[in-house]
Amino acid sequence: MPLLDGNEKAYLKECLDTNWVSSAGPFIEKFEAALAAETGLAHAAATVNGTAALHLALLVAGVEPEDEVLVSDLTFIAPANAVTYVGAEPVFVDADPHSWQMDTDLVAKFLRDVCDRRDGGLVNRATGRRVTAILPVHILGHPVDMDPLMTLADEFGLAVIEDATESLGATNRGKPVGSSGDISCYSFNGNKLLTSGGGGMIASDNADWIEQSRHLSTQARSSSEEYIHDAVGFNYRLTNIQAALGLAQMERIADHIAAKKAIAAAYQKAFAEVPGLSFMPEADGVESTFWLSTVLVDKAAFGMGSRDLQAHLAELSIQTRPLWQPLHLSPPYAGSMFLGSGVADGLYVSALSLPSSCGLTRDQQERVIAEVIAAQQSGPRR
Repeated sequence: MPLLDGNEKAYLKECLDTNWVSSAGPFIEKFEAALAAETGLAHAAATVNGTAALHLALLVAGVEPEDEVLVSDLTFIAPANAVTYVGAEPVFVDADPHSWQMDTDLVAKFLRDVCDRRDGGLVNRATGRRVTAILPVHILGHPVDMDPLMTLADEFGLAVIEDATESLGATNRGKPVGSSGDISCYSFNGNKLLTSGGGGMIASDNADWIEQSRHLSTQARSSSEEYIHDAVGFNYRLTNIQAALGLAQMERIADHIAAKKAIAAAYQKAFAEVPGLSFMPEADGVESTFWLSTVLVDKAAFGMGSRDLQAHLAELSIQTRPLWQPLHLSPPYAGSMFLGSGVADGLYVSALSLPSSCGLTRDQQERVIAEVIAAQQSGPRR
């Protein structure tokens, strides 16, 4: 649930008082500037949601129909869909068993052993298609280790589009998430660390790419006086009223991150001695925002599996959620190329995200903790 305890009401009132409630207005530029400052990137453009940001990023990065893009397998479906929107094909990369993020070793093996350099580009020998980009997803508030991916991208001439929709505010070796690749995307959906009710952002040091993104997001209208459009564009603009909400949230980002970290620390301490529970690790050199506190449930040691624990807690009005079905198993992408051995499959079966809202009270969290421990000690064995 979102935590709305800053300037949200004041800024929304200003929108209503001034009639700036649609897809133009002063809060949009302020929100964009705040995101750029937070990420250390020079330019940002607001979008209607994170998926729209991904779509635009792929377009301006030069991904074309029939190209291939390396995409994290363990993530929400949006990045794969965005690849499909531009007519390209996703190649799904399994999760690293230690970090749960895109397995860089699999990326390296694919690029070096399966691809050839032809006509100034990189071609997948198995499909004959060009490989043009890598799209790593920083999941659950934890950053991908971008250094090895950037080394590979430089070696093979690939664009890097960072999906930071779940991990704004996290850092990788001191660098803000989203600031390593060529372009990055963010989400402000209602369940994210910060929310604008719905919304996204695209950011980069490449001014031309951001200007192109902004142009395409406004139906590619080329004249402010006439309804003339110079390309196929999209209605991807964020409204001023949403940007006002987002700006108020951005002002509280440090407090929201602190709350998420405190929630994660409390779970980790409480479950340290509970058999069959382990947490998503925080890799060396990264600082997570712990957007969602996620545990692995070992059925044999805990006494029930993750879905049974989820159902048990639901009966007690405690909402939890599983991880996403790995994208190579998703029906729309059943025929897509997959690199890996099924690490993501195991995480999908075993993982469960616990209540993690910034506004979660200590009493509420203590109840979650107590019910999980009680389930392990005496709950149903399914």
